[in-house]
Amino acid sequence: MLLPILFIFFSIAVLGFALLVVTTRNMFHAALFLVGALFGVAALYILLEAEFLAVVQILIYVGAIATLIVFAIMLSRNMMRRDIRAANDQWVEGAVAAVLLFALLVLVLSRASWPTVTAAAPPDAIPGIGKALVSDYVIPFEVASVLLLVGMVGAIIIARERE
Repeated sequence: MLLPILFIFFSIAVLGFALLVVTTRNMFHAALFLVGALFGVAALYILLEAEFLAVVQILIYVGAIATLIVFAIMLSRNMMRRDIRAANDQWVEGAVAAVLLFALLVLVLSRASWPTVTAAAPPDAIPGIGKALVSDYVIPFEVASVLLLVGMVGAIIIARERE
């Protein structure tokens, strides 16, 4: 009985944080609301017994991507000034497009047949993923790491050149 209530609570929290992300005018606050929404999604993964996805959600999205967004906002000092207008004049068109996309997705998802599989996940799935990341896929994994590092260093260099 408690799990459905928690699921509804975290779903409403994620939707609330997501709404605050797109409606707040302060970009730093929007980034913090994004962190809250990403943590809520991780909580939903835990409720759905997908602990590995919850940990990946926290490590990658909250730990890396959200931190990178916060650094980008802090390094671009011009966006934090009070005299910068942070409003979007095309919000009506964006809202109409979002509603139309939502309606299209509901239509497609309601007409699709969803086959289910009752087989259990293999017990060595998570160790297998870890072994694959450090053996077969080590090069793409390291390339992605280097690209993120280069992007972060480049952002710092570009921000420091203005001083």
